[in-house]
Amino acid sequence: MQKLTFLYFLLGVIGPGGGTLLFIGLPNTTTLAENQPSGTVVYTFSVNSTSSLSVGPSIINSNPLTSAFRIDNNPPNYSVVTTGSPVLDYETIPSSFDLQIYMEDNTKATNLQTLTVQLTNVNEPPVFLDNLVNQIVTIYMPEGTPPGTIYMVLASDPEDPTSTLNYVLTPASAPFTVSSNGVIQSTKTFDYETDPHSYSLNVKVTDSGGLSVNGSIIVFITNINDETPYFTMNSTSFTIPEEMNPGTIVTTVTALDPDDAGFISTLYYSLNTPNQYFSINKLSGVIQIAKRIDVDADTLKLNSTISLNIKVSDLPSGGHSNYITITILILDENDNPPTCTMYAFSYSVPETETNGTLITDLTDQCKDIDVDPVNKAFNFTGLSGLGSNQRFQLIPDGSGRIVLTGNLDFEDPNNIAVGNEYSLTILVQDIAFPNYKQTIYVYIKTIPVNEYPPVFNSTSYVFNVSELSPPGSYVGYVYATDKDYPYIGITYTIESGGSTLGATSIFWINPNTGVLELSDYADYETTQQYTLTVKATDSGSKFATVPVTVNILEANDEKPVCSPNSYTLSVPVNQATGTNIQNFKLTCTDRDSGPNSFQYFINSGNINNHFAFSPSSGTNVTKLILALPFDYSNGEDKTWSYNLRILITDDNLISDSAQPIGVVQTGTVSLTINVYIPGLTTTTTTTTPSIVYVTTSENVYSPLAWYVPFVCTIGALLLLGFLGALMYLLAKYFPCKGRTKPDTEPLVPPAEKKVKEDVFLEMTKFNTVFDGEAVDPITGNVYEYNSKSGARRWKETKQPITTAPGSQPLDANPTSAPVQSTGTPNKKVKTPSTAIKEDIRNASAPPGTPNKLQTPKQTSNMESRMSQRFSPKVSPKIPKTPA
Repeated sequence: MQKLTFLYFLLGVIGPGGGTLLFIGLPNTTTLAENQPSGTVVYTFSVNSTSSLSVGPSIINSNPLTSAFRIDNNPPNYSVVTTGSPVLDYETIPSSFDLQIYMEDNTKATNLQTLTVQLTNVNEPPVFLDNLVNQIVTIYMPEGTPPGTIYMVLASDPEDPTSTLNYVLTPASAPFTVSSNGVIQSTKTFDYETDPHSYSLNVKVTDSGGLSVNGSIIVFITNINDETPYFTMNSTSFTIPEEMNPGTIVTTVTALDPDDAGFISTLYYSLNTPNQYFSINKLSGVIQIAKRIDVDADTLKLNSTISLNIKVSDLPSGGHSNYITITILILDENDNPPTCTMYAFSYSVPETETNGTLITDLTDQCKDIDVDPVNKAFNFTGLSGLGSNQRFQLIPDGSGRIVLTGNLDFEDPNNIAVGNEYSLTILVQDIAFPNYKQTIYVYIKTIPVNEYPPVFNSTSYVFNVSELSPPGSYVGYVYATDKDYPYIGITYTIESGGSTLGATSIFWINPNTGVLELSDYADYETTQQYTLTVKATDSGSKFATVPVTVNILEANDEKPVCSPNSYTLSVPVNQATGTNIQNFKLTCTDRDSGPNSFQYFINSGNINNHFAFSPSSGTNVTKLILALPFDYSNGEDKTWSYNLRILITDDNLISDSAQPIGVVQTGTVSLTINVYIPGLTTTTTTTTPSIVYVTTSENVYSPLAWYVPFVCTIGALLLLGFLGALMYLLAKYFPCKGRTKPDTEPLVPPAEKKVKEDVFLEMTKFNTVFDGEAVDPITGNVYEYNSKSGARRWKETKQPITTAPGSQPLDANPTSAPVQSTGTPNKKVKTPSTAIKEDIRNASAPPGTPNKLQTPKQTSNMESRMSQRFSPKVSPKIPKTPA
């Protein structure tokens, strides 16, 4: 017993406090049929415990792992039951489960036992794998669907999915069949309008063991739009009067659709041939007047019947349609008064028209646009108006024929009193009710006729005019009258006479006033008298003529003409006074003056009055004489060639001949007189004459050519602008390079010559506060550093920093001081900045220092402040010096 107790203690059945905890009925094995519902008791056990339980019993693990079991506590008995999740299906999950059940009491005693649950296979009915799982499947078949498959039943036997199942479809009277593999097919084409609208089918699936499952299928036959609507109207012809108000209902089109038994129940009406006068309600089929109908309009005058093609459809667009044609006859009404082409008519009638003359027929000018002959008939009545009495009548009565019955003589005082114009009023009226009427006006104007020719107030006219009268001078005037009324005017023309010296006419007559004027100068010496024929024409074709005599009065209007008109004479210096020079004579004539009316004057060129004419007046022939001798020896005369200008006038008052009235006329003669010394020997040189042509060009600006300088100026400005832009572009893209300086450096270097060079180094001191000291591990020298920036420097009391091999030593003192060195220019030397950088790069930071010897930024600042100054044109070359 002690051993068993000890074993229990080791197993935990006996707790540290001495308590005992035991399962009664466990471990064990039990069986469970598959597919049990949730809450099914699988196994019941009890617990023996000396103390109350603190944990469990509960399933802490399972093999295989599952949540299909739980423990329901009902102390002292405990039940293992199913949870329903997952379903314990023998065919789909493991068939055996080992459940580990654990419990613990307050003494810390524990126990763990195993319950083995073995599933047993149970024969199950077939199961649906499709929507029949929900028991009812709804199928919609459109009518007209041909026989064929409508549904396929999917079912399976859980025990053996490969086993054969049996399918049965009821009722057998339904037009459906099911195949051995579950395919349901229709056996006919359904018509919604004749067949049942739905079928309830029951599908039974049975396995080999006799177990079965049932499913319900409801087949609805759906209505489709497969029927054409038809019209139900009894009449398709209608009659309405014209001028009905818009909106008036004419008729209602009715139709039915065989598909109305289903959900398609609305018909749509439309006018297949659109018409401006009618409209149709697309849902009700009501035809209304859309626009006032006037049969008298041009579109309906010839045919007042309107045909409407109505379309009915069972869908707003597409679908099935049917058509019907209805005719509407529009009846004409007397709704228009007679109208004429014009509100007022005007006619002109010659005054010579006789009685019975037809003035106009208004029947052709007026009409009634009504279509019905009864409604369009009209007549004319009530002819009246100023001056119409006993002058105009409607013949026959009621017609529109206006006939002249009186006198229209334009010169009649009675007709003049009314202005020879007549205003008539005529009433045009419908014969049919309601007897529409309209007043029109007819204006008749008498046209005067040219009955009488013009008559001059004299049988002939005689006028005198001086030959000195300029063109436009008044000669006289003629006058004629016309008995016709009203007086419109007479036109005067010169029919013949008045031509001279090749001119077509030297006279002009004003066509309106009859005033006769000169159009050119008259010449008494050519023609002393003109006989003209003047014609007076009235506004028509009637005319009269009269002779007109014009006498030309003589006047002094001709200049003296002398021969020769110009001449060259030679006179010896010792010519005797009073003698004729070279027997020169001047012979003059004048067409309107006698031979004794001439006087001779030397107007210019007669220097010292050496020359004169004898006689100087009263004759038409005179001689040139020497009046005063030449005196060249005493210096009185200096001119050897005289150019004389002689004036000849025809106003000699001593003349006994009658002088014509007029101004004095003057003629001119030019004489050249050369004075020579007799006996003087002269050598005559004969040269071949030649002709020299002198061409003189004169540029005269014409205001009409103003555009020439304008265009030239604009062109010059554009050319200057273009050249300026071109120069700018050339200067921009091809800049001028400055003159290069000559190369003074020799191509071959001169002989070697050592040049002593001075090198200056300048250093800039940084005023940095150094708050720490350290020893350089390489040189052993003490340096100071700044704990914040990391800047360092050698302590002044120590030796200078040793630079890298090959570089010069750098003074520890950082103040700027020039350093001078000499050496060969061909050797390189490291600058202090280079030495410092190499020293910083080679040296390691001492222990305890926060930063390196010099930060890169501070090193670059230090290098930027260093500069070297060398002699001009000489590169510094510093030889290496051992450290």
